[in-house]
Amino acid sequence: MNTIYLFLAAILLLCLAPMPYGYYVLVRFLSMVGFGIMAYRYYQEKKESLAWTFGILALLFQPFAKIALGRLIWNIVDVIVAVGLIILFFIKKKEKESRQVIPLNPKESSESEKQENNRFEFQLEGKLAPKELIYVASEEDRILTELFEKSPEVFEGWGQMIGYHVIYLPLLLKRLKNAEVLQYRAPYLTNVEIASTNLKNDFLLQYLNNPSDKMHIKHGLIRTEDIHRGGDGKDKAINRFYPLTSNSSEPIADQLHRIGKQISIEQQQHDRLIESYDDWGDVVSGGADDGFNSQLAEENIDDLIEEVKERILKLRQRGISQYILEQLIHPDDRLSKMVITKDYRIILPDYNNMEIKMEPLVKAVYLLFLAHPEGILFKRLPDYREELTRLYVKLRPTGLTDRVLRSIEDVTNPVLNSINEKCARIRGAFVGQFDDHIARHYYIDGLRGEPKKISLPRDLVIWETD
Repeated sequence: MNTIYLFLAAILLLCLAPMPYGYYVLVRFLSMVGFGIMAYRYYQEKKESLAWTFGILALLFQPFAKIALGRLIWNIVDVIVAVGLIILFFIKKKEKESRQVIPLNPKESSESEKQENNRFEFQLEGKLAPKELIYVASEEDRILTELFEKSPEVFEGWGQMIGYHVIYLPLLLKRLKNAEVLQYRAPYLTNVEIASTNLKNDFLLQYLNNPSDKMHIKHGLIRTEDIHRGGDGKDKAINRFYPLTSNSSEPIADQLHRIGKQISIEQQQHDRLIESYDDWGDVVSGGADDGFNSQLAEENIDDLIEEVKERILKLRQRGISQYILEQLIHPDDRLSKMVITKDYRIILPDYNNMEIKMEPLVKAVYLLFLAHPEGILFKRLPDYREELTRLYVKLRPTGLTDRVLRSIEDVTNPVLNSINEKCARIRGAFVGQFDDHIARHYYIDGLRGEPKKISLPRDLVIWETD
């Protein structure tokens, strides 16, 4: 990247001299490519302002649909951009020089021997993801802290080599805030409440089954190896701890190499113990009611709802642990009122005026079930065909075509799967905005053979259409 800064600055400054026309075309092309690369790199690094800046510059310099500014203006732009690139070059160079460099030369040390007793039992109120290594510390190691904060790519790169996500909790919290994950988990949180949320490196130690073990965990990495039932009848998590310290004659790089080998050995031993384990599941077939998925929190969302899959994928990016997410915010079932506006928009005012958007027929199905708190049996759907049609006409007064009528007939046919598809899309509309532990109160759900209903208390529903 530093080479690109200087190269682009040089060719832009050369534009001030009289050059052949072909040179300016070449500069436009090279600038477009260079700025595009920079925009992508800064986007990956979550530096949105720089990503936008270089994205705009790539569009400005592209040679295909030239922007005519006149030679004088272009010369001014060239100089400003070149100076900016040079400044960025020196900023990046200074940052690189200030980073703590991990020594790569191996040294002999008795500390490189494997630590045999590294099993610690945690109270299980969730579970760390099986491919996560989380840095924990009961006391501060300033050099390690600076290394995690200034050069997280060092540990993330090492983790990728051994197949793990390495998580530094303060940095994780920053990324969670930036990605608005906390507000997804608890949509009633305000920006002020999110900003005050705190997460330190000793966060997980409060869940140790034996609090005195904390003195043995000064600073290092932990991973969940197994879950077992304790003597008190509650599930416990067996976590492995790997000391990591800058106060050692063994270089940090060697410590990481040793930890990687130790994890590999432990995994092989553990896998041999459970190699006979086999997962299985039942396949359900039949009509709409037999095939209805009660949409439990652990089940996958229907393949039709790609946008929801993408949202859930974002929650798990960079090794975000569901356990940490659950323990960081202890969300309650604080339900928002639901307002059906005069133009049939669905607004949740207590969740920062969030709007839930759906396609017209999907929304008509939702409003039908919302209007019937007692629920609707799928086998009785034909009885609601006219009411569903009237609701659709209110949403789309001029949209009642033959195709729409066939769709309404399909969705009210209990032997077809159309109603299940619409229910899946309704669930997706809510889960795409906030976590399922709250969303389940808003979408259509129910047991097979029983009426499907929306459990949201109707005193929270305000119909401005009446």
